[in-house]
Amino acid sequence: MLRTLGGVADRITIKLVVENEPDLVLGCHMVGEHAAEIIQGMVIAIKAAATLAHFDTTMIIYPLAAEEFVTMREKAR
Repeated sequence: MLRTLGGVADRITIKLVVENEPDLVLGCHMVGEHAAEIIQGMVIAIKAAATLAHFDTTMIIYPLAAEEFVTMREKAR
């Protein structure tokens, strides 16, 4: 949303690493602007044993790049 609404051509790449059962978030990757600040917040969630359900039910603040971590819906296999 940040890039789409802001009209900026820069790209951001993110990935969540999730264990299938019980959907425990094991890690995350991010490349792009503000990655250091966003990953710092993600570390708290991961250390607190957050699940994908926790991410899915988190209210987003937008337009920010960080919102993409809680709006992911498609599982990659």
